Amino acid sequence: MSSFRKSLRVVGAEEPSPYPKASLFLRGLARALDIAIAWVLYVSTGPAGVVVALLYVLFADGMLQGQSLGKKACGVKVIYLPTRQGARHRDSVLRNSPFGLIIILSMMPDLGLRAFVAGCVVLGGLEALKVLRDPFGLRLGDLWASTQVTDGKVVSGEALLATPQREARATGRAMLERPPDPRP
Repeated sequence: MSSFRKSLRVVGAEEPSPYPKASLFLRGLARALDIAIAWVLYVSTGPAGVVVALLYVLFADGMLQGQSLGKKACGVKVIYLPTRQGARHRDSVLRNSPFGLIIILSMMPDLGLRAFVAGCVVLGGLEALKVLRDPFGLRLGDLWASTQVTDGKVVSGEALLATPQREARATGRAMLERPPDPRP
């Protein structure tokens, strides 16, 4: 039990992320794929299209243990930093809320398209600027949700290191030494 507690750590605001900055090209490609999927959902679901697209954008990063379909295809993953596990649906909604706001702006009567374009320029620009300037590639949504996009090959949890067992020779065959009995 004590080794289990030692392996769990909470990453606070004072401790920097243990993960390197993910490739901005892969992140951009993953976002483009997710936007394409949301567009297909919007077009194919008729009158409910905006709502279905909004739900996909908000919940996508929590679908496959921290990966949307676009992130899965590009090999990047969203990590919830306090637990170092893949993002959950709650984390996905928090981190993607700026993009959800852009979709909600498109639903405004009489201003829909103009509000959508203005939201894309302003919020998209702020998010892009934040990603480019942050040393870990965090955007506003990542700060709100305590998440970070990482390379999917990076192990999300701390690996529990097994103690190596030494070989012992006894009567011509290799045997593994047993650890000493902790009982008195």
